[in-house]
Amino acid sequence: MAISASIQALISGEQVAGSKLSSKLLDELMTEGLLSVVTHGSRKSYRARDVESLKRYLIDKDESYRMLEVSSSVSRASMASETGNSKLITIRSCPGFPVNSYEPISCSLCDNVFVVNPPDGSFVFIDNWQQFSIPQDIVVVGVENMENFRMIRQQRNLFESLLGGNHLLFVSRYPQSTDLRTWLMGIPNKYVHFGDFDLAGINIFLTEFYKYLGNRSEFLIPPDIEKRLAKGSPVRYNKQYGNYHTLSTDIQYLQFLIDLINKYHRGYDQEGYIMS
Repeated sequence: MAISASIQALISGEQVAGSKLSSKLLDELMTEGLLSVVTHGSRKSYRARDVESLKRYLIDKDESYRMLEVSSSVSRASMASETGNSKLITIRSCPGFPVNSYEPISCSLCDNVFVVNPPDGSFVFIDNWQQFSIPQDIVVVGVENMENFRMIRQQRNLFESLLGGNHLLFVSRYPQSTDLRTWLMGIPNKYVHFGDFDLAGINIFLTEFYKYLGNRSEFLIPPDIEKRLAKGSPVRYNKQYGNYHTLSTDIQYLQFLIDLINKYHRGYDQEGYIMS
């Protein structure tokens, strides 16, 4: 697949006119929050909010986009040393993913005991994720929104009411990459996905996690979700409908959620569960 000039421009940090992007891809990238709008009178252009996140999203979407990367064996530091310019190539300077917890979780990192217990207001980033392991009885909770991930203590009652007395390790796929998913595929632990309660959020779970983890993964659904959906956002639903109106699944409880979303024509952001 040839990478279009418009995508290459976005990856380079440039503004791209909306007319240069396919409407389907534009809607998808806007829904994922990967682009910002720049207005010029009645015209609109778009710019990547975070180039690395956009690139990782495209690569996750289609392996053909891997040509956007180069070998990680060449570092920005070595390029800067040889040329004085670390921006000559585009590589992943920050592999891995962040983890969080509201109680001490004893893990292993590079064969050494590593206790995940960040104080309130912080979290830990796992760089060498290939050598990061956790006990099999730990339930891994993937949190899509960074605000929810940072403020897990304000949601502790929700997690404990739905996940019982399990010890929980919270993870995020920010910056967007396949590192988290690859790590999850290599461990036997149960995975619970906590994302937005809308069609795009469910699609993320089905295509990026359930597809690879199967029945040891599930989508977290609070018992009051119908009440919240009834007062949710129709704007988000209408924006996503064109891309996801045919979304369905054989997972009974998740299809029930899809039906509720379509019933009320609304979506509900997971930030609504952060207690003040």
